Amino acid sequence: MTEALSDRRPDPSLERLLADLVPPPRFAQARLDNYVPDPAHPSQQEAKEHVTAFAASLGTPRGGFLSRLRRRTPQAARGIYLDGGFGVGKTHLLTSLFHAVEGHRVYGTFVEYTDLVGALGFQKAVDLLGESVLVCIDEFELDDPGDTLLMTRLIRELSDRGVAIVATSNTLPDALGEGRFAAQDFLREIQAMAERFEVLRIDGEDYRRRDGVSEIMALPEEAVRAHAEGQQDATLDDFDTLLAHLTKVHPSRYGALIDDVPAAHLTGLHGLTHHHDALRFVVLVDRLYDREVPVLLSAAPAGGPGSGDAQEAEHAAVPPEEGAAAAHAVRDLFSEELLRSGYRKKYLRALSRLASLADDGRRLLPGRAPAEAADPSR
Repeated sequence: MTEALSDRRPDPSLERLLADLVPPPRFAQARLDNYVPDPAHPSQQEAKEHVTAFAASLGTPRGGFLSRLRRRTPQAARGIYLDGGFGVGKTHLLTSLFHAVEGHRVYGTFVEYTDLVGALGFQKAVDLLGESVLVCIDEFELDDPGDTLLMTRLIRELSDRGVAIVATSNTLPDALGEGRFAAQDFLREIQAMAERFEVLRIDGEDYRRRDGVSEIMALPEEAVRAHAEGQQDATLDDFDTLLAHLTKVHPSRYGALIDDVPAAHLTGLHGLTHHHDALRFVVLVDRLYDREVPVLLSAAPAGGPGSGDAQEAEHAAVPPEEGAAAAHAVRDLFSEELLRSGYRKKYLRALSRLASLADDGRRLLPGRAPAEAADPSR
């Protein structure tokens, strides 16, 4: 019988949480040398040069022996904020910086750090992370005031201890001021520390769309179930059952939830209208994406949850593919109300990532071309 993620009860140790503070498998081989800037967007080359110089500076002692001896407290460290849209190479640069710097350094997403503070307590987290040369924060988020204030305080205390901080965040493609909204919010939130951060704007297109992958493609349910049953260690879940299970698992454990899963299968995918379900699913999508786990999914039948006449018409209008199971686009996974909320950036990122994972999943089916290697510059 095929296992379900909803049957799993992960209980990672504190040592496991700390050991996971490294770049995810998708970016294990990311290096500054294999980041290839798009000539059409000069800001990518400029960002690469700045990050390269920053990495070199972290290996250079600040002042001589006497100047270090005179200092009663560590010199406050400077940091970088990488600002840009989805899929322009920010995470590649951040993970490359991690790999380029010697000494103890840690890497995690915004939510992983907030979860770590919750598990350890604030002061213990500061003491542990304060031993690092570099702390990398991917996907810095400004949509939850409590978490933002928590991370602001954490950054301040680590920076005061001399720990270099580098963070990334997505900006909306249609944001005012040429997408500077997130950068301005970030600098405002860290207030007095603003002068310690250099903001690097990275322009470009979402690389996940370059191969025409822009929609989440659903398969017939029988195709999803058949593939799950034929794959060793694969998982198969009903969407609503999985959503209910995620309410019982702390988001910091979602990585452990998908340990050793070669492919995840979902049936009955439908639109979401409530943040409490949508945000948990976003975190799961992020962990699946980080670990490069393909997803094969089917949509709820017409008349089921999240469906309607308009959705049924959209599905019927998409012709079946040749050489593979018929597929159709899943639209409105997140309701318009959710997409207008303060969590809009998270939802848009999740749509892009799930579309990519679903494309990877469809490529596993007979008659599909082997998946192409990921763009090494991203």
